[in-house]
Amino acid sequence: MESAEFHHALALLDWQVELGATEAICDAPLNRYEAPARIDTPKQPQAPATAPAPGQVDAVEEARQLATAATDLDCLRAAMEGFAHCDLKRGARQLVFSDGIAGAPVMIVGEAPGRDEDLEGKPFVGRAGQLLDRMLAAIGMGRADPDNPVYITNVLPWRPPQNRDPSPEEIAMMRPFLERHIALAEPQVIVIMGNISAQALLARRGITRLRGTWAEAQGLPALPMFHPAYLLRNPAAKREAWADLLELKARLSRG
Repeated sequence: MESAEFHHALALLDWQVELGATEAICDAPLNRYEAPARIDTPKQPQAPATAPAPGQVDAVEEARQLATAATDLDCLRAAMEGFAHCDLKRGARQLVFSDGIAGAPVMIVGEAPGRDEDLEGKPFVGRAGQLLDRMLAAIGMGRADPDNPVYITNVLPWRPPQNRDPSPEEIAMMRPFLERHIALAEPQVIVIMGNISAQALLARRGITRLRGTWAEAQGLPALPMFHPAYLLRNPAAKREAWADLLELKARLSRG
């Protein structure tokens, strides 16, 4: 019975469609242009309330606090080793802190460790470091010289991947440690080697223009110089580097 009624209704619908009917009309007229007073929408399940996400860590401020709290170089090294916000640390073998004799009148600030430095844990031990040693020896100085020692560090203590330049964020993050390093080492003058060091300590780049002219960094006389790695690629620049070394020696002799 129900099947017969269904087929009869379907046949009537097909007949109306053949006649051209396109819409079913109800017994009462319906104004389809009149907006309904309210639209009921299904309620969406609400997620359980969660605590707001904590704000991003201010890595530079944390570095500054850790550096300020360091009372000596050993404490500073421990603070740097415990600093977790610089991603370079994850890809490096070890922290490269310093070499030479702390308290030496000259503190050399390089840029960042390379492959050899990352392996040995000391700054300037590769080809550039060997050239640096020869440069210092030419004016009677050396990192292990008891009479005329130097003290050496870098802006960054960890090797950047593929020896790329450090980013401005990485430099800013590690600058408080460098500033504290200089304060604890108490040099008389600073030698700034390369563009990255100039950016960190002088907030300037363009070592070709800066080199050979005394500036001030951390309240101390600072002499920008070509990085030894640059001299290996550009031997003709050794003439200017030699002039800078003689200027450094003259400054030290003047006191």
